[in-house]
Amino acid sequence: MENLSPRRLEVLRLIARGMTNKEIAAELCLSVKTVENHVRAILRGLGAANRTQAALIAVREGVLGENT
Repeated sequence: MENLSPRRLEVLRLIARGMTNKEIAAELCLSVKTVENHVRAILRGLGAANRTQAALIAVREGVLGENT
């Protein structure tokens, strides 16, 4: 997790909450394309094949925080 920027950790938390790229973009005031770039980088950084695996890693590593 230490290889992810604070913004990418924030995106990962929202992925783990089940949000779509469009929903994440609206929540963080980003373009969908920017979110897609973050998601690709997150998957690469975690070695995850897909969003579900990334979300499971986030839960396992305890990065969701108390407000999820």
